[in-house]
Amino acid sequence: MSAVSFKPVKGMSDIHSPEVELWQGLEASARGLLACYDFHEVRTPIVENVSVFTHSLGEASEVVEKQMYSFERSKETFCLRPEGTAGVMRYVGGNLQDNQQARLYYIGPMFRAEQPQAGRKRQFHQLGVECIGEASAEQDAEVLQMQAALLKSWGLNNVRFQLNTRGSLEDFPKVLAGLRAELEPQRDALCEDCQRRLQDNVLRVLDCKVEHCKDCVQALPPITRWMAPESLSYFEKVQACLRNLGVDFEVNPLLVRGLDYYQHTIWEVTCSGLGAQDAVAGGGRYVMKMGKQQLEGVGFGIGMERVILALSEEAAARVRRKEAPLLILVSMSDAARDRLMPVAAQCRDAGLRVRMDLGGRSLKAQMKAAARLDAAYVGVVGDSELETGTLQLKDMAARTQKEISLDALIPELSGAG
Repeated sequence: MSAVSFKPVKGMSDIHSPEVELWQGLEASARGLLACYDFHEVRTPIVENVSVFTHSLGEASEVVEKQMYSFERSKETFCLRPEGTAGVMRYVGGNLQDNQQARLYYIGPMFRAEQPQAGRKRQFHQLGVECIGEASAEQDAEVLQMQAALLKSWGLNNVRFQLNTRGSLEDFPKVLAGLRAELEPQRDALCEDCQRRLQDNVLRVLDCKVEHCKDCVQALPPITRWMAPESLSYFEKVQACLRNLGVDFEVNPLLVRGLDYYQHTIWEVTCSGLGAQDAVAGGGRYVMKMGKQQLEGVGFGIGMERVILALSEEAAARVRRKEAPLLILVSMSDAARDRLMPVAAQCRDAGLRVRMDLGGRSLKAQMKAAARLDAAYVGVVGDSELETGTLQLKDMAARTQKEISLDALIPELSGAG
């Protein structure tokens, strides 16, 4: 048997205090804002049938081809979810009637077997929103505005929204054929991956980071060239709605997003200061078939690790979940410890944060522990305090001490902090 490793798996991390308080603050802020738009949380399983993703993301997508953690069990193939939308659509397809609308969000870990990079590990976390309903330019704009409001509430002010359209499902074959026709004469100038993508997933060529591929792409006409007038009108309406809502954006004709389910409006959010990997979020309108239902919606996903990297220290301090001041109860005898245990329980019932030593350590050891834990207050009970029903309350920051009755402890500290 090999020795136990105490390090996390490569590309995965433990999240602990004090960083976890920042995560909790971001999540609490998001839940509050999304409730204002009447969105409700859904928690889907981390493990799904592989078909949930191959069916919705497309067999030729980068995620399905290279990045899924899949395994077999009892002749079935499962995977760790690589993204959130497909699982939510599986849930919606089995729980909503035709044409029923839903406003859902999720927060949780996703998994992709790719080379770890700054802000995108093999286990990463997403906050995502799915607004289920028929295509509406106004709805696309509202969801995008909600994402802008959420990022602003977290203190991310240096973001840029890039917008484009994929057109309708009917436009899609024409767009693919048009791109192939434009790129085929330049096949030899493309990288090996893009030569394969010409047939399998030509839109991904527009997203390639290889320099000579980028040069070929820059010379292409915008994909809107092959779209119907109705699709262009839809996109113009989305832009008009965003202007009316006061959302700043720019149109990026090379933005495509690589998953097969997108149609009409798509967008990406970048943040300055993150270097080459500067995308913190993305979204768009989609349509996918789940069983006999064809589901339409619009949504977005936000990479939580990328957000945390992008936050300034000042913004992080504002959003971090604020803990109640810590009270350490110190007992100088077994009898004092027995008396303080129900006091600690009463304090916790009142919402105070309390710790006490239950191992019978010396007064000196307990006071050292209180300093190490950065306690705001220390309450000491010895034999004389037992007789009078009092404790010595020390304010560690002010370096003051006073004697109060045990009954007065909760009122004394309830307004502290």
